[in-house]
Amino acid sequence: MDIVYEPEPLPETRAAILEGLIAYNERQTEGRYPPPRSIALGLRDPQTGRSVGGLTARIAYSRMFVELIFVPEHLRGQGLGAELIGRAEAVAREAGCTGIWLDTFSFQAPGFYEKLGYTEFGTLADYPPGFTRHYLHKQLS
Repeated sequence: MDIVYEPEPLPETRAAILEGLIAYNERQTEGRYPPPRSIALGLRDPQTGRSVGGLTARIAYSRMFVELIFVPEHLRGQGLGAELIGRAEAVAREAGCTGIWLDTFSFQAPGFYEKLGYTEFGTLADYPPGFTRHYLHKQLS
């Protein structure tokens, strides 16, 4: 078998990896969970309908993972970030999730998530150099 470096993954390479991993995971978990799925909560400009930010997440194995969240600087401080997280938590509950996890950098917003009830379960120091990556989780009731 050849190992081939792809500086930008080819769609068929990503599909082979993802499909193979999903099939393996389903066999290991005996199909007890629905297939992983992605969701988005978009922030749209009401005048233009253009997306300006929002949140993306993945639901798998009874947890939601918040992949990305972005609120433009001119809209911060208005509660939109907390509303996005609250809406994501509602979607997670509806999907039967028992918790949500995410990661953030020290120069982003670890304190913001802690105020919303998230607790840190790990860190990666000096990533990027001079900063820390924080991993947080919130148990859903």
